[in-house]
Amino acid sequence: VAKDLGLQLPAFSDRGVRVVSEGRTQYFSLHGKTGHLVTAERIDREQLCRLVEKCVLRCELIVEGEM
Repeated sequence: VAKDLGLQLPAFSDRGVRVVSEGRTQYFSLHGKTGHLVTAERIDREQLCRLVEKCVLRCELIVEGEM
């Protein structure tokens, strides 16, 4: 994510970059040292999308300050 945004890692953490998922459970987070998008919680497809063929988890990337 840091590479895609063109931010160096020190600036990445200083800008308050975070991932926000829909709902109460946050399934994704950003690794502070690498800037990689990682899973923060176990993702159980059967629990989330029982009868749906295509299962989609949406999340937003929030960056504080100007880009």
